[in-house]
Amino acid sequence: MFSLRLIEQPLPSLDRDIDGLVAWLVDTLCLVRKRGETTADHGRAGVVHRLLRDHLFGQPDVAWDAQMLADELAQMPAALNHHLGRLVETGLVGYTNEGKGWRKYYLRGGSISNAVAHMQQHALLVLGQRMTLLETHWTREATSLPVELPQDDTVAFALGLVDHRPVQEEETGTALSHWMNDFGLLGERPGKELAGDSLTVQLFLTLLERDAPLSLDEAAELLGGPKARVGRILDRFRATAMVERVPRTDRLGTALWTAMTTQHQRRGEDWLLKKGGFQRLLNDEQQGHFLKALKAGSLTVELVTEHLASIEAREQMLLLNLLGGRLPMGYRMAGANPSAVQRNVQDRLDRVLRRMVRVAALLDEAMTGKDES
Repeated sequence: MFSLRLIEQPLPSLDRDIDGLVAWLVDTLCLVRKRGETTADHGRAGVVHRLLRDHLFGQPDVAWDAQMLADELAQMPAALNHHLGRLVETGLVGYTNEGKGWRKYYLRGGSISNAVAHMQQHALLVLGQRMTLLETHWTREATSLPVELPQDDTVAFALGLVDHRPVQEEETGTALSHWMNDFGLLGERPGKELAGDSLTVQLFLTLLERDAPLSLDEAAELLGGPKARVGRILDRFRATAMVERVPRTDRLGTALWTAMTTQHQRRGEDWLLKKGGFQRLLNDEQQGHFLKALKAGSLTVELVTEHLASIEAREQMLLLNLLGGRLPMGYRMAGANPSAVQRNVQDRLDRVLRRMVRVAALLDEAMTGKDES
């Protein structure tokens, strides 16, 4: 079964450092679980690192059985089989059962570049096949915000890819929850989140059905989950590139009302007129309406929206900035339809895979130079 988990990493700075290039691949493919503080050797003395550097990558024309490798690496065969199984699932390593005895493991294609190319093709194929499930649950409309601003892209890309297989009757969860688990949306150890009515699954379903972006406060109130936990789940969604976080320009009226009332209480009318942007962006009639309502304590969101209806949304955002206010952020699916979401994920995945192709070529070149020297 093909099973892959990727976390985007910046390209290594040293092109000829074999250990650095191998470590980059290990980290990108999440082949070693990070625990505690970074070790002094940065994991380069670890089993997986040595297995790749000295054997599968270092001697690509040799087929290795688990017993041979266990002796070479001073590991128990059972423990080593776990690492070999993970490498086989990524598509980098193959094995043969020809003859009797142990399985023989080898690097696919006879080179690191060929092995990565095989994995690259399989990953893109699996992504295209499995993303079609979104169409079954997608009901949101392709509505746009008053002003579409760039999304907040501050989370490193992290995605899981697993071949389709039927959900067994004895397994908990639904087809959607297992799909989410395969893509890494449920976290590394899903546990109870695999249930079809778990907070994570219900939150994802809400995003598939909701037109307007979902604020963190709204999500916590709607689904009854702790705000901090909901935030962690949404950030995990964002890491897969299926969900984006954008400024909620549909809440401009509310944000402006909050900023006006706050600054009027703190700094008064003179500040609003001069530094708060009233004189710069509002006509005399609008200024008078707002100041009168603020003084009487009767300003409402509806009044703000009504009096600013003639001003473009971008000008309203400038006014909000001058008033020192902030737009709330909201979460939504990263596309107007399932195909757009798939393209967004594929673009991010393709960027990581292209980096892997580059690193594989550098490793092949460095390994060849090492052998010649």
